[in-house]
Amino acid sequence: MEERKYLLTWKRYLPVIRLHLKKSVNEDQSFKLNITDFESAGDRGKSGYTFNLSMENGKLTNNISSSAVARDLYEALKSDELIKAMLVDKNVKISVGKSFLFSIKTSPISIYK
Repeated sequence: MEERKYLLTWKRYLPVIRLHLKKSVNEDQSFKLNITDFESAGDRGKSGYTFNLSMENGKLTNNISSSAVARDLYEALKSDELIKAMLVDKNVKISVGKSFLFSIKTSPISIYK
């Protein structure tokens, strides 16, 4: 199995993700991904590139093992110090749908948990 084929693609998107992640504290954010960036990295065929990724305090809270695209995104996010700092004390949900719309929803972690 080929590993990390989307990592380089995600790393190129990190500056844009950083910007939207920062803004997502005030309102949900979304932007369009370039499908050819991902198709040139690897062909997902019918399974597509859609996924949901949930994090609490920067730690993964859902299973993304079946999605190489999501796994590589999480790896890219973890390797970026600025993004890691933005994830502290927050719940972050990232999703990519069939139309290649990258969405970020951020909420603070309740201190009453």
